[in-house]
Amino acid sequence: MIDRYTRKEMGVIWSLENKFSIWKEIEVLACEAQAELALTGITKEDAAWIRAHADFSVERINEIEKVTNHDVIAFTTCMAEHIDALVPAGQEKPSRWVHYGMTSSDLGDTALSFQVTQAIDIILADIIQLGETCKRRAFEFQDTLCVGRTHGIHAEPMTFGMKFGSWAWALKRAQTRMEEARSVAAVGAISGAVGTYSSIEPAVENFVCEKLGLSADPLSTQVLARDRHAQVMAALAVAASTLESIAMQVRLMQQSDVVEAEEPFTKGQKGSSAMPHKRNPITAERMCGLARVVKSNAQTAFDNVALWYERDISHSGAERVVLSDSFIALDYMFSKMQWMLDGLLTYPSKMEHNLHRTRGLIFSSKVLLALVDTGISREEAYAIVQRNAMRVWEDIQNAVEGPSYRECLEADPQAKLDAAVLDKIFDPRDFLSRIDVVFERLEKLEFL
Repeated sequence: MIDRYTRKEMGVIWSLENKFSIWKEIEVLACEAQAELALTGITKEDAAWIRAHADFSVERINEIEKVTNHDVIAFTTCMAEHIDALVPAGQEKPSRWVHYGMTSSDLGDTALSFQVTQAIDIILADIIQLGETCKRRAFEFQDTLCVGRTHGIHAEPMTFGMKFGSWAWALKRAQTRMEEARSVAAVGAISGAVGTYSSIEPAVENFVCEKLGLSADPLSTQVLARDRHAQVMAALAVAASTLESIAMQVRLMQQSDVVEAEEPFTKGQKGSSAMPHKRNPITAERMCGLARVVKSNAQTAFDNVALWYERDISHSGAERVVLSDSFIALDYMFSKMQWMLDGLLTYPSKMEHNLHRTRGLIFSSKVLLALVDTGISREEAYAIVQRNAMRVWEDIQNAVEGPSYRECLEADPQAKLDAAVLDKIFDPRDFLSRIDVVFERLEKLEFL
């Protein structure tokens, strides 16, 4: 029996060796089911012989397929050669029971489902590891002040730990989607040419699926419906989008005009062949590029849902590319993101510096509320707040060393706020008086 947990590398799961190993197991299990349930003429001795001697060679399968132009027939022919090689002359060949009553998709689709569950298990482990890293680092920076930005423009104070916390929650949602996709994908079908069990008992399907840890599809045609695979690809695409979003944040924070954080820059690394000073966010950029591949592959999976009648093979060649490529790419993205976020270089002093670059403009929302509290209308208060803010903004853009926002307000006779009120307003920590609730929720976040 194939042990899914012995498959350590994503690339191995999508190798021909692994696919044919699963095919072999399904064929052997189907023979054992027929023998155990006494549904055909196969004996338990035949099934035991098949179990002991069934084997294959990828090279031999490829050689046969050049003639047959049919991969399943090439596989069963190769497997029969191994099964019958030591059978005495004149004795009935046990291989005649292999693939009995089955159609090609019974084998291929059930095996593909098993491969998908193997691959999803690796992605789930990736998600859990990265999610726990983000949660840990969120508390590491729970009290580290930084400026929040909307539209790329300074908004209000926040803490850097909130960024990691937001990523942790996004990864939890990715875990949920991936678990749901796994449940939908973990089905097999051994139901014959159009799903009517015309030449095989449903009990064989149940036996094989149970041994593989799959559920039997309640109604397959000749194939498993491809909405299942589309849901898997959609989950992969959203996970890739989440990693892209994180990578984009790192790229933005690494800009020379920001530099609040940057991806690790290893000893001996070079940033540019022409400009030795460069420290470029190449890993984050690579992840943004690979996310485009995974997202675009999902469209192919959506297109694969619509097939002619009970089956055609328009989906087959396409999904052999997009499933393996997407799983491999996403697993790689997770490994690089884990490296990047676990070792993310952070600069709290620069965060503090950037917090005050707009000379107090980020406190305007508190000024607005304080003025409303004095009894004037919101419209009047807004005009006072914005008038003074625009003066400071213009000075900043023109690199003029003018007054700070607080100084402008203090000089404005209409902005009737005393020093104690202004002290409270211009304290960035005052914005964070309720932030504990965010981290209390995060504390309860579990990935296992």
